[in-house]
Amino acid sequence: MQVEEAKILLGFPPNSRPDPSQVKAAYRKKVWESHPDLFPDDQKIKAESKFKSISEAYSCLESGDVKGQRYSRAGVYSRVVKTGVPRTYAYAKRGNAWLIGAPFLLIVLGTIGLGGVKANRAYNMQKQTFPSHNPFLP
Repeated sequence: MQVEEAKILLGFPPNSRPDPSQVKAAYRKKVWESHPDLFPDDQKIKAESKFKSISEAYSCLESGDVKGQRYSRAGVYSRVVKTGVPRTYAYAKRGNAWLIGAPFLLIVLGTIGLGGVKANRAYNMQKQTFPSHNPFLP
């Protein structure tokens, strides 16, 4: 499927350059209108073919690769497509992983410490209130 056909099928002008969010919104709208389960039995075949063509158009516009042709959306997405992660996030993640781990570790240890202090205080209060000579009872 050609890019221009896919754009027309999803409701865009042929010479437009829709954003990925616009493509996704148009795809969801068109799929909802042409889903085969919404039609009676005598119209299901036609709805199925339209549904498949809309799905093909979406995959054509979303992948950006059409029979050897490259459909580039913007220069911003070129790094994301190649590596899977934007450049700024990839470099920031390498050196600052401890910034996420250290506070989490402090929160966990603080919670355990405070919980232990509260449990010990409750145990001592109960022991003073109800003294027992049996070492197995509190």
